[in-house]
Amino acid sequence: MLDFLNITLFEFDDYRLSLLALLNIIAILVAGWIVSRLAQRSLTRLAGSNKRIDQRAAYSIGRILHYIIITIALLMSLSVAGFNFTKLAIVAGALSVGIGFGLQGIANNFISGVIMLFERNINVGDVVELQSGTFGTIKEINVRSTLINTPDNMDVLVPNSEFLSAQVTNWTLREGLVRFRIPFGVAYGTDKDAMRDAVLKAANQVATTVNIEPRYPTRVFMTGFGDSSLDFVLVVWVTHEAAQAPTRTKSAYFWAVDTALREGGFEIPFPQRDLHLRTGFDQRNAEAGGPDAQAGE
Repeated sequence: MLDFLNITLFEFDDYRLSLLALLNIIAILVAGWIVSRLAQRSLTRLAGSNKRIDQRAAYSIGRILHYIIITIALLMSLSVAGFNFTKLAIVAGALSVGIGFGLQGIANNFISGVIMLFERNINVGDVVELQSGTFGTIKEINVRSTLINTPDNMDVLVPNSEFLSAQVTNWTLREGLVRFRIPFGVAYGTDKDAMRDAVLKAANQVATTVNIEPRYPTRVFMTGFGDSSLDFVLVVWVTHEAAQAPTRTKSAYFWAVDTALREGGFEIPFPQRDLHLRTGFDQRNAEAGGPDAQAGE
């Protein structure tokens, strides 16, 4: 049996890889992966049971532990396999040249992912909007890319480097609440105070509204004089869940505002033009000898 395990699988220069060494490498790597998974699950359960621990922080710590454990397992497996670490420096030098040419993008994304986990400006569960136009909730931060789930339930893989090299709008970085602006207009001559009270009452009845004075109030502001209307904007704070579906959330408030205005008897104007016809135009034109009168002659 021992002779079978000592069968040479690979031999190069003075290094010899046996079947036993290969099995040891596999066993250590599998053990490292299992330990990493258990550590991440333990952190997730701890964050779920203890409200004092931020789940986003637990995820970041778990990913960092995963990289550390896998790195330690890899070094241990090479050591058990009898790999000469002196030659590892030569291999690392060759890899650095390869990274400089062909693997630069992969290395850039990996380092960007590690920086994201340490800085924690981008976390799992955050609602983000990228400069490229991608909008959604972050589900995973992996070695090469970050998984974003859009409001249309589409999964988008974004390279980690894009989060560091381009502008990123994080809707829920510090706090889970987001403020929405709902523009609308009413006809000139409308009772502004009565209209404001009706709109505020309707907005506060929407389930996603967070109306907490004085930090998160619901307000109606007048923004200008339009061509056909008095222009206003409803400013309302919504929950983290509502921010993940902005189209549905805005639709709910537009719906509520329209219903409140119609039930209150407030006119919702639309662009229109008035045409005024001057009487006696043809007679004056004929007396003045205009082109229309000359054509009639």
